[in-house]
Amino acid sequence: MANKVHVKKGDLVKVLKGKDAGKRGKVLEVIPSKNRVVVEGLNIIKKHTRATREMPQGGIIESPGPISASNVMLVCPACDVPTRPVAKRAEDGSKERVCRRCGKSID
Repeated sequence: MANKVHVKKGDLVKVLKGKDAGKRGKVLEVIPSKNRVVVEGLNIIKKHTRATREMPQGGIIESPGPISASNVMLVCPACDVPTRPVAKRAEDGSKERVCRRCGKSID
């Protein structure tokens, strides 16, 4: 059974804890089984690679690493403030995420 994560791919989030606390970025990947998210430009990890035919240079590759989903908070695109999303049911029966502060749709 997969865990539910409060953010989706493409959401703008603010990091609450860790070495990148206070920074913002876009969610590139969500890993619900490990309750982790990969945020663009944050938690940069360096990987040392050997020279191969595809990459004859080799060297050090920098890429964003996963951070705990509990350490990020969704930023409302309308009011540009970190907020807890709350799901509301629309008239047609579908659910949509709504900002607690301004009341506008996040999706």
